Amino acid sequence: MVLEARDVACRRGVRQLFAGVSFVVRPGDCWEVRGPNGSGKTSLLRILCGLRPPDAGEVRWNDEPIAARREEYMASMTYISHRAAIKAELTALENLRVATALSGWRVGDADTRRALDRMGLSGQRQLPGRRLSEGQQRRLALARLLLTPTPLWLLDEVLTALDAAAARNVAAMLDEHLAGGGMAVVATHQPLALGARVPRRIELAA
Repeated sequence: MVLEARDVACRRGVRQLFAGVSFVVRPGDCWEVRGPNGSGKTSLLRILCGLRPPDAGEVRWNDEPIAARREEYMASMTYISHRAAIKAELTALENLRVATALSGWRVGDADTRRALDRMGLSGQRQLPGRRLSEGQQRRLALARLLLTPTPLWLLDEVLTALDAAAARNVAAMLDEHLAGGGMAVVATHQPLALGARVPRRIELAA
């Protein structure tokens, strides 16, 4: 399994956000996407997951354009946006169950509860989304990583709204994922405190 960006470029209106971005992600690799607000971190993640086409260059999965292997690629990738996308009227348990089902994974209640426990949300399982804090909503969104066993994680501002303990938990999840041969591309303002490996870095200019 290999994800490759080849000379990828992105424009927003008349403004060039970035150009010539190239990198290769192999099993066990983690890449940090760093840069100031407006530099295109979210746009790059959306290009990598196929939500928008690049303005130049291409993204390839196992040496073919992702558009040519879309079904296989989507089944191999989990994308967590910088927006939590929590349904206000659904409980935390229901939100997680619905999110995994929409991603094509069906999991039992016991596994869903364990994922919430791992994210420190055991006491909020039955709370509606509107009653969760911003940090709790973020942890709920990230709980999907524990229930969708895909090799590639694309994570946008993964540490936003997390306290120190939650950030360490997410770093431990990333460590476990990478140690098992997983791959990750993570857009973040904050450095990832991984244990066994140092992420490689993509710097986007202002």
